Amino acid sequence: MHLSGKTALITGGGKRLGRATALALAAEGVSVVIHYQTSAEAAAECADAARRLGVHAWTIQADLGDAEVCQGLLDQACNQAGPIDILVNNTGGPPPGPAHEAPIEAYEQAFRQHLLAFQAIVLAAVPGMKAQGHGRIINIISTSVKQPLHDLGVSNTIRGAVAQWAKTLANELGPHGITVNNVLPGATGTERLRAIIRSKAAKHDIDEEVASRSMLDEIPLRRFGQPEEIAAAVAFLAGPSGAYINGINLPVDGGRTGCL
Repeated sequence: MHLSGKTALITGGGKRLGRATALALAAEGVSVVIHYQTSAEAAAECADAARRLGVHAWTIQADLGDAEVCQGLLDQACNQAGPIDILVNNTGGPPPGPAHEAPIEAYEQAFRQHLLAFQAIVLAAVPGMKAQGHGRIINIISTSVKQPLHDLGVSNTIRGAVAQWAKTLANELGPHGITVNNVLPGATGTERLRAIIRSKAAKHDIDEEVASRSMLDEIPLRRFGQPEEIAAAVAFLAGPSGAYINGINLPVDGGRTGCL
């Protein structure tokens, strides 16, 4: 896809969706800066795997719950790797549970970890993208922005806010050659999916296998997604083939979402 010479920053880049995204971009010739919050070993392993694909790779640590630290994240990344061409915002979702039972602190934490963190990084990244007249901002969020998901009250709320923020950015930044899009994973084989299955099983006093099967029954393809399938969508939007795609929500969910 002719992405050689570009540099990407992937938040949460050491595990599952983030790792798959980093390696999908690396396979297209993109040098990658892999952010991690606590899993230094996983991030280092991901960077090694990227280097074996023939690109440069770095790891950096930052707490996404601290907006000031997030703004410094881009400065650190640019010091190591140069200007960032592709920004992939990827943060694990809030714990499952109904909206009406969630404490105020849960909403506050989710707001900091997602919207404020993403905004802080964008504030640092956009000037460089504007100077180049080119940039890609891709947010990995959730199909809940199209259809709220059961028992994910805080996540439904914050993901919706991020989607509206991203659409606003797409309108503002398009004239500068910067596209902003959201990739919406459905039920994907990650630790978060396992946590949702455990929560569903406990809440309904059923086997985890039964809970898993009931979720699969909601997906027309009758299987869970793989991180690499989400990553392929990100790589497409990051490349020249996605250059005229801007301000969209792209579900990668096996057809589960019940609306267009």
